[in-house]
Amino acid sequence: MGEMKEADAVGEYGNPTCGDLMYIYIKVKEMNGQEIIDDISFQTFGCAAAIATSSMITEIAKGKTLDDAAKITRDDVANSLDGLPPIKLHCSNLAADALKKAIKNYREKKK
Repeated sequence: MGEMKEADAVGEYGNPTCGDLMYIYIKVKEMNGQEIIDDISFQTFGCAAAIATSSMITEIAKGKTLDDAAKITRDDVANSLDGLPPIKLHCSNLAADALKKAIKNYREKKK
């Protein structure tokens, strides 16, 4: 948890309706010709569900290739938490979208 000072990329995603704001920081390394999420952290401003989904996505994504991490869905996050109340399902979407933004940011920087 917390800001990663020397992150390779950051994904920022928020929901103006509920006020949640998430930052996902990633550090990527090359291994066997693949880009792997070597380290990942989050900084979230929001409700307990937003914090829980941010934390869970870091657990799910760490060690995955960028391609595999980009395929993580809100359902993957919610299921890993043994579900979320229906009114909080949008938090799992925020976490998945913030990770996708971090990956996109990383790929754009590499170009």
